[in-house]
Amino acid sequence: MKKEHIAQTVKDYILKEFLPGENPSAINETTPLISGGILDSIATIKLVSYLEKQYQIEFKAHEFKDNFENIAAIVSIVDSKVAAK
Repeated sequence: MKKEHIAQTVKDYILKEFLPGENPSAINETTPLISGGILDSIATIKLVSYLEKQYQIEFKAHEFKDNFENIAAIVSIVDSKVAAK
């Protein structure tokens, strides 16, 4: 799985679900998602659920905080979980 594909999938989902109508260039791989207020706890759970279904992977609760701060961090953990299957 290419990291660029994962990044685009995550970005598209965030834009569609949490930032409808937002200019896609307003969010990039290092945009702060949690501390920037884009993802709250409910939004994070929705994103995690989507990623688990999309990539047939599973996250542990302790993995959310540090790995969901930006798209680059999400790509990294998704890629490592996909590779480990």
